[in-house]
This record gives sequence, C-alpha cells and structure tokens, in this order.
Amino acid sequence: MAVEEPKFELIAQDGSREIRRYAPLIVAETLVSGDMDAASGKGFRLIADYIFGNNTRAGEAAEKASQKIAMTAPVVLEPVAASQKIAMTAPVTAEPLDAALDLASATQWRIQFVMPAEYAMPALPRPNNEAVTLRQLPARTFAVLTYSGLNSASRIQEKTAELSAWLKARGAEPMGMPLLARYDPPWTLPMWRRNEIQIELKLP
Repeated sequence: MAVEEPKFELIAQDGSREIRRYAPLIVAETLVSGDMDAASGKGFRLIADYIFGNNTRAGEAAEKASQKIAMTAPVVLEPVAASQKIAMTAPVTAEPLDAALDLASATQWRIQFVMPAEYAMPALPRPNNEAVTLRQLPARTFAVLTYSGLNSASRIQEKTAELSAWLKARGAEPMGMPLLARYDPPWTLPMWRRNEIQIELKLP
C-alpha cells in the first residue's frame, strides 16, 4: 500500500547516492533505549499508538474524540546520548548529540515518524502518552545512500563508510552523525526492503 513520503528537491545523483533538499516538516518522535532492533520496535509501537488514535483531537478536551493519522515512510532512527532529552523545538533527523556514538553501537535512540504534509502543527492531535512528542523541523539538505537488505552492524558501517567517502571526494561538509531511514514493514522480504543512510550537510 502506497504511503506518503517527505517531499524533497533532488540536487544531485550518482547511482544510489543523492543530495536532497528537504522541505520543512513535522515529526512525531520518542526516545527509547536498547540495541537498534529492540529500540526500533519499541519506538515504532509508541508512535503507531499515537497515530492510530491514542491522542486528543486538536482543540478538544481530554475526554473528547481522538483522531487517526495516516502512516507515512520512512521511520527514522537517530542515535542520541543517554542523558539527552527531546527538545520540543529543534531539528526525520538532527545534529548528532554525542560524537562517540554511531549507528552500529548506540544504545539510546530517537525514533521519528514524519507527519502527513496536510497538517500544520496546531491541527495535529496531542499525544496522550507523554513519551511521544511533536516537533517542527526546518528545511535541511542531506546526502543519502539507498540500499536493500537487512541492517546488520557491519552492513550499516559499510554503507556509512561508502557515503562518507563519496562526500569527502565531493568536498562536502557533513553535520554530525548518520541517520538510518527504513521504508518497509518488518515482514518485507530483505531483497525488497528500502533503507537509507542519511547525513545532513553543512551549506556554505
């Protein structure tokens, strides 16, 4: 079933590597602990609970109707420092919070769903679970490497190194740590899964 994906302008393309300029967007996010697979599952369930109706419709009292929100893709995983708290405002993806962390070894994660483009922040229902928050992200530019298959630690390191080397050869300046974007549900066969390593770029 087709789902909405964030809008972007394609700046450059070289095979499976791209430079994209993303429009501003709103995310629902949660902070969870564990290895990547455990955190991804827990975070997905928390935010899915919000979009499937554990919320309060905008402008309504707590006892009034909830609202379902359409599923979008991808689900974005960002490694964070263990002591980091989610800010209500700031930049699927942000500046790295701990230079010692990486996608393969992190134990705490920010999991994000992009909200459908039809919603402005005031129109979104409030999460009933305090573990889920909404955040407005500004327009940003990312280098992206797309690949299929499973996301083992070695595979993530390999793809991150590939994208980093490509950026270095282009003279592009990255901002912080890579992010992992997953586009498909877990029951999708590995060969059909779409994954991305995303690295934000510092603009001149």
